[in-house]
Amino acid sequence: MTEHTIEIGQRFPLTIKRLGINGEGIGYYKRTIVFVKGALPEEEAVVEVTAVMPKFAEAKIRKMRKASKQRVTPPCPVYETCGGCQLQHLAYPKQLDFKKDMMLQALEKFKPSGYQQFKLMDTIGMAEPWHYRNKAQFQVRAEEGQVFAGLYGAGTHHLVAIKDCLVQRPETTRVINAVRGFLEELAIPIYEEIKHSGIVKTIVTRVGIETGEVQLVLVTNSKKLPKKQQLLEKINTQLPEVVSVMQNVNQEKTSLVMGNETILLAGKESIEERIDTLSFELSARAFFQLNPEQTKVLYEEARKALQLQQNETLVDAYCGVGTIGLSLAKEAKEVRGMDIIPEAIEDAKKNAAKLGFENVKYEVGKAESLLPLWLKRGFKPDAIVVDPPRTGCDKELLKAILKNKPKKLVYISCNPSTLARDLVQLTKVYQVDYLQSVDMFPQTARVEVVARLLLK
Repeated sequence: MTEHTIEIGQRFPLTIKRLGINGEGIGYYKRTIVFVKGALPEEEAVVEVTAVMPKFAEAKIRKMRKASKQRVTPPCPVYETCGGCQLQHLAYPKQLDFKKDMMLQALEKFKPSGYQQFKLMDTIGMAEPWHYRNKAQFQVRAEEGQVFAGLYGAGTHHLVAIKDCLVQRPETTRVINAVRGFLEELAIPIYEEIKHSGIVKTIVTRVGIETGEVQLVLVTNSKKLPKKQQLLEKINTQLPEVVSVMQNVNQEKTSLVMGNETILLAGKESIEERIDTLSFELSARAFFQLNPEQTKVLYEEARKALQLQQNETLVDAYCGVGTIGLSLAKEAKEVRGMDIIPEAIEDAKKNAAKLGFENVKYEVGKAESLLPLWLKRGFKPDAIVVDPPRTGCDKELLKAILKNKPKKLVYISCNPSTLARDLVQLTKVYQVDYLQSVDMFPQTARVEVVARLLLK
């Protein structure tokens, strides 16, 4: 028997109290929480229920009675259908307030020890919160001989064609638009999801903003790539900024964009990017922050939070191409990093050698496996910086940290919910000094948070 007196299709007036962690408006009807996409705090609207769950309902706006003063007109023509952005209708200063509140909501949900006293800093935003993403992953589909590239609509596999994404760097969309045209002109087979047939599934582009170098990756359902030489000739003659062309083979039916096999088609295997005085090689599958301008801010916050001394050792868990550890290497006695992607570790080693750092060491492997191994062999770090995926830290890594208790821990998170969850364990031996949110993803309901933890 359902707890609700709410039914799908039912309409009622609703006042929005706050934004949820996905950017949706939250109101209450007969003690039931109601999520309303596109609604803002302090708005009053007539809503229509679209889904009813055991503990909440979802609804859409049917009529706005009182709009928020913070509501703005989204500049993107496909904002309502794309699903890539969630906050274009909210004035940017209020987006920053919301991202601070996201962390508060996560803490209130998981309640790590002492969370009421945690110091939450105001979100650090951007002066120009558009055209910041250095990497694009657009799915491709074909219909009656035409090739379309874009993103899936929110919660669907319906492709929304996009010619100009307002949060992407112009270099990435220019290359995607051109390559989409080449695929269409050459009639190269495009992947059909339902039949699991065809060849080209996704176009991935990444630009080194400081260098102007662009890497193009074609994700395919097969090692075969018909008319490959004709395609490469067009890329070479019409897109001189593309210095690396790769093919990634992903034959699985999965939400993961890339598979494990990557083949060099033309140019070099990586592109170069610079952050301040540091230079990094980026291969196709290697992780690198999507917003290089704010990455400088993020790493500076990590540096301030760690306050490393020359005699201290640091572990950079989930290190990717080594960006965080290498940005701190000159301040530490030794830096060790690990990542599960071999190409990323190769990039990290190349980056360290190019920068002349001899006090760094990188290994392929899981942080939860290598850290206990290093500790067993006598390497006891003074500080650890973790920058895990959205799923948060592995339980075994948390156990290793709690067991060996390095005096300093900085947790960089792209998901406040999993950060708050992990803080439940970490606050058993650490106190949270502060949490600093950094807006790496303007116009979206995502945020990065730097948490400074000190041993109790």
